[in-house]
Amino acid sequence: MGASMIMQKGTNVPVPAGSVRVELGWRAAAGTPDVDGSALLLVSGKVRSDADFVFYNQPAHASGAVRHEGKRTAGDGVTDTLTVDFGRVEPAIDRIVVAASADGGTFGRVSGLYVRIVDAAGGAELARFDSTDATVETAFILGELYLRQGAWKFRAVGQGYGTGLEGLATDFGISVDEPQSAPAPAPAAHAAPVAASAPAAPVAPPAPPAPAPSQPVRLTKITLTKAAPSVSLAKQGGTSGSLRVNLNWEVRKQFKGWGAKLGRAVAMHGDLDLDLCALYELTDGRKGVVQALGNAFGSLSQPPFIHLDGDDRTGSLSSGENMTVNLDRKDLLRRVLIFVTIYEGARSFADLHATVTLQPQNGAAIDFSLDECTVPSTVCALALITNNGGDLTVQREARYLVPDRGVSPQRTIDAAYGWGMNWTPGRK
Repeated sequence: MGASMIMQKGTNVPVPAGSVRVELGWRAAAGTPDVDGSALLLVSGKVRSDADFVFYNQPAHASGAVRHEGKRTAGDGVTDTLTVDFGRVEPAIDRIVVAASADGGTFGRVSGLYVRIVDAAGGAELARFDSTDATVETAFILGELYLRQGAWKFRAVGQGYGTGLEGLATDFGISVDEPQSAPAPAPAAHAAPVAASAPAAPVAPPAPPAPAPSQPVRLTKITLTKAAPSVSLAKQGGTSGSLRVNLNWEVRKQFKGWGAKLGRAVAMHGDLDLDLCALYELTDGRKGVVQALGNAFGSLSQPPFIHLDGDDRTGSLSSGENMTVNLDRKDLLRRVLIFVTIYEGARSFADLHATVTLQPQNGAAIDFSLDECTVPSTVCALALITNNGGDLTVQREARYLVPDRGVSPQRTIDAAYGWGMNWTPGRK
C-alpha cells in the first residue's frame, strides 16, 4: 500500500472508480462498544428526507446507489461495510457522508478505527483515513464522498459528536423516532474542525424531496436474550415488505476438549458447510421445509412465501446464509421455525461463534448470538416465528439438539417441535 493513500484530517483524494466499498474497521476487545457504519446522501448539506439515510435499520437507498452490507469478523478485526455505486447516485446528490456510531460506549474505547475506500471492481485501496484522537465521542463523521466538477473525491473529516447516531442524524435533517428528542447537537468541543479546504455547507433553497418512509427512522436495535427472548414485529414497525434472516459464523481460535480436531480441521481447510433451513406451517395446514437439500429453496411470490437465497460455504468470509420471508403474506403463515444444520466439515457446533440477524425491510433489526455449544450437536433451532392474530412474534430459541444414531437433523428438529412431517433422504 502506497504511503500516499494514508490521509490526514481535511485532505482529499480523487476516487477514480465506478463503484466502491466503504469499509469501517476497528479492533475487537473486551469492553469495546459495538460500532455501526452509516451514510447520509446530501443535497446542499441536508438530506431531502429520512429515505436519504442508509444504516442498519434502513440498509438500502431507494436509488440503489448506497447499501449497508453489514459486519464481518476476522481474528481480532471487525469491519462494517457500505457500498456506493456512483452510476446510480441521483443527479441532485452532491455529497455522501460516511459516519460511524458507537453503541454501548465512546470512541475513546475503540482502538484502530479507520475508514478505507476500495475499488469494488478491482479491489485496490483508493484511500484510507485512521482516526486516532477520539475520546468522549459516540458518533463520528469519518469522511465524505463529494462531487467536484463532475468527478468524485473523498475527504477525510474526523468530526466527532457527543450525542450518538441520533445527534448526528438530526444535524443533517433526519427525523428520529426515539423516546427522547434531542436538539440538533454541536460537534464535541474538543473535536478538531474540518480543514480550511473543506467548504461549509451553503444555505440553499429546499431540494426536491425524495420519497419518504412512512414513519421516522428507528435507531434502536433489538437483541434477544434468555431473559428477553421474544419480540413483536409489529411493535418494531416490521409489518410489511420482507424480513431478511442472516446467519453468520466464524471458527473460534481456541481448541479444547473433543472439539479440538474439528476446530483445527475447519481452520486449516475452511470446508465447513452450514445450511440455514426453515420448517413452515401455513394457515391452511400445509407444512414443508425450505432448505438447500433437494433444492427446496422456496418462493417469495407463492407458498410458502419464504425463499433461501443460496448456499454459502464460507460463513464470515462473505455474507453468510440468507433467507427472506414475505411479510406482505404473513397472514398465510401460521408458524416458521428457522434452524441450521451442519452439512459437512464438522461433527458439532463446538468452537463456532454464530450470530443471527433478522432485518425487517421496515423496522428495527433483531439479532442474537448462539451460546457456546457443549454437546455433540449437528442441528440448532434458531428462532420460532409465530402468527398471533396477524402479528408475527419472533422467539429466540438458540437450542442445540443431538440427533439419535441414524436420525437426520431434520427429523430431529421436527420431533422436538411437533411438526409431524414425513422425511426422505435428500442431497444437494
